[in-house]
Amino acid sequence: MEEDAGVIVVGGGVIGCAIAYHLARRGVPVTVVERRELAGEASGAAAGMLAPLAEAHAPGPFLDLCLASLSLFPSLAAELEAVTGIGIGYERTGILRVALSAEDEDALRERYRWQKGTGLPLEWLGGDMARELEPALSPRVRCAVLSPDEGQVDPQRLTMALAGAARAHGAHLLLSTPVAGILRRGRRILGVRLPSGLLRGGHVVVAAGPWTGRLLRGLGLYLATPPRRGQMLAYHARPVRHIVWGPDGYLVPKAGGVTYAGATVESVGFRRRTTARGLRRLAQMARGLVPALGHAEVASAWAGLRPGSPDGLPIIGPVPGWEGLTVATGHFRNGILLAPITGRLVAQRICGEGTDLPLGPFSPARFLD
Repeated sequence: MEEDAGVIVVGGGVIGCAIAYHLARRGVPVTVVERRELAGEASGAAAGMLAPLAEAHAPGPFLDLCLASLSLFPSLAAELEAVTGIGIGYERTGILRVALSAEDEDALRERYRWQKGTGLPLEWLGGDMARELEPALSPRVRCAVLSPDEGQVDPQRLTMALAGAARAHGAHLLLSTPVAGILRRGRRILGVRLPSGLLRGGHVVVAAGPWTGRLLRGLGLYLATPPRRGQMLAYHARPVRHIVWGPDGYLVPKAGGVTYAGATVESVGFRRRTTARGLRRLAQMARGLVPALGHAEVASAWAGLRPGSPDGLPIIGPVPGWEGLTVATGHFRNGILLAPITGRLVAQRICGEGTDLPLGPFSPARFLD
């Protein structure tokens, strides 16, 4: 195979598909190359939460990025369903962040102080008020903060809808197609090398999750994108209506009477498997928040590998000193939340438009000398 594929996006997870969608709807020729199936790694293992106030630890560029992406979901959900017929399960479920100890309460109060300035509605609840809202909560819950505008999506359906909408706008998808390397002439990118031959394109976006660093090493670029394993449990029970976020994990009520409990954060390389120890920790966390889950039947358990970065922030933007090379990775456990804004910003940058937010704080330049 040797043809001009336009912009080549390496990676068929939610980030790669979001980039392809935003490029294709601008009329840019784009080809997604995925070594397995769509949403086959972290995107398919995610809980699907849209929780910027849980993930950002202080005001700043990362919080701005998360809030901007959250604001895109209502219109994106409507656009994707109109084009593909796929509902992404977008719900303002609301998130209830709870404290179980005096130390937890102090930390929750401190976060509540600065989060009131984000523009999202928030309500401080005492323990009894929290249990009036969610009667299944543990009697140990001392207080909580309700954030009604945060919520969730179905991560697999979101990824499939983004891919389907990208295809409807003219994008091509090559699945079960590993990328063996990135082609270049000097510091100009020419395309990628596939098992079937060369796929040429004037721009390559590497959105391959924790495998991004491996691909870039072939160019002599050393960018750490370490895998962070996350294990999850699902229960055949739905004792809460809101997402419940505690000091050691979270519970996410899903359609079909199921509740997800997650997630561990482990640095174990590329070992994507569950462990007895990890699942015990999740079960302990779940019944600590909602005691009834201690008697609920476990429906399933799984693990995924999320892409990290040296400073814990996403890595988004053009690689300095290279023509036609962009990176979009390091989203850790925020890939679902950040997919809409990442796709939009990368497409804007490639198309020479002004970006909605500055990419400087997330540029790969901070790691590449």
